[in-house]
Amino acid sequence: MGRLHRIAALGALLAAVLPAVAAPALAAPVVLRANPVDDDGHVTLGDLFEGAGAASNVAVAQRVGPSVVLEAGQLQAMASQAGLEWSNPNGLRRVVVRRALAPAQTANQAANQAAPASAGLEAAAPQVRAAYRPTGAGQQVIARNDMVRVIYQVGGVNLSVMGKAMRNAAAGEPLAIMNVSSNRLIEAVATGPGQAVAGPAADLARANPQQFAAR
Repeated sequence: MGRLHRIAALGALLAAVLPAVAAPALAAPVVLRANPVDDDGHVTLGDLFEGAGAASNVAVAQRVGPSVVLEAGQLQAMASQAGLEWSNPNGLRRVVVRRALAPAQTANQAANQAAPASAGLEAAAPQVRAAYRPTGAGQQVIARNDMVRVIYQVGGVNLSVMGKAMRNAAAGEPLAIMNVSSNRLIEAVATGPGQAVAGPAADLARANPQQFAAR
């Protein structure tokens, strides 16, 4: 009888532990949007992440001014609770969500407003990166579903992987790339037709896309 009790207890323990272990595997990988915005003061996971799916309407913050700053760790935890997996590959500490521009504003007005704001944020906190289309960018070099070679450059070593573009992008614009081997999303920056970079070089490519396109 003692042995049967031990087997039953072990079975109950496994039943309790296995769902918790398997849960992360069911989480849907998402990518942080290049320039998160909301238009009603209610910041949701859909405002923040591409591919949020059924969790898009989950509210995570209230914006009462032109912008709201979210701690990356807390945002990561809230996304996980909603069944989403954000790996924060760029190691951001904070994420800024801004008020959406009015439809009447032109693209040039939007660029003029975004650039000074991003410069101030970079000076105040390098970890808070404002993503906007660089001056001179605009010609599309990657189309959605294109096969793209992503290069990760660090310490003089270049690693590359092939993936599928999840959206259109011009040189210097961020985009998500689906790794065809692992089906995981990579946050990268387009540098030319069928090419993108990830890691430390991504910030340089975003700031100076012409330099990378010439390589």
